[in-house]
Amino acid sequence: MAHIDYYFGTPSPWTYLAGTRLEEIAARHGTGITYKPLDLLQLFDRTGGIRPANRHPSRMEYRAQELRRWSEYLGMSLNLKPAFWPVNPAPSSYAIIAAQKAGGGDLPALISSFVRAVWAEDLNIADDDVIRAKLSAAGFDPSLADSGLFVGAQAYERNLEEAVEAGAFGAPFYIVRESGERFWGQDRLDFLDRHLSTL
Repeated sequence: MAHIDYYFGTPSPWTYLAGTRLEEIAARHGTGITYKPLDLLQLFDRTGGIRPANRHPSRMEYRAQELRRWSEYLGMSLNLKPAFWPVNPAPSSYAIIAAQKAGGGDLPALISSFVRAVWAEDLNIADDDVIRAKLSAAGFDPSLADSGLFVGAQAYERNLEEAVEAGAFGAPFYIVRESGERFWGQDRLDFLDRHLSTL
């Protein structure tokens, strides 16, 4: 069975727009997924990227147009100026790491709820109450927000190192372990789908 390492950031609008298409593709092909939340800003720093705050205005204007176009195309509501962005991604990422380890809930739903909270609900995903509510809604014990913080921090940092070593440089980023094929962006999911059909 093929396996995908999925690198993403919880404040990423492109991760939000990916929705649950990765899970739908993986289900069709019997493919496993390991979710690896990381600090996107540090990933940009480590791999030659530019943080949004430092990008030329023309790039940010085009980004806004693309976000609008894609959100309309996918039928997903998106606030181009969310109330809590930028936001500290660590607390929500630690919760995802703890939930993946604990099991028993709907991990893709949890991840989707965090990115939707930023881009469609104007919620602060660094807030403990928001994190607990999202955990509970996805079928996880809300106390996971308070447990395993040290382990979560270690895994979070390890995900960044693994991403750099594996050749990831943005989000969402999908790497097929068996072939080493890399796919960057929610607009490359069709190519990932086609690739999995060849394995």
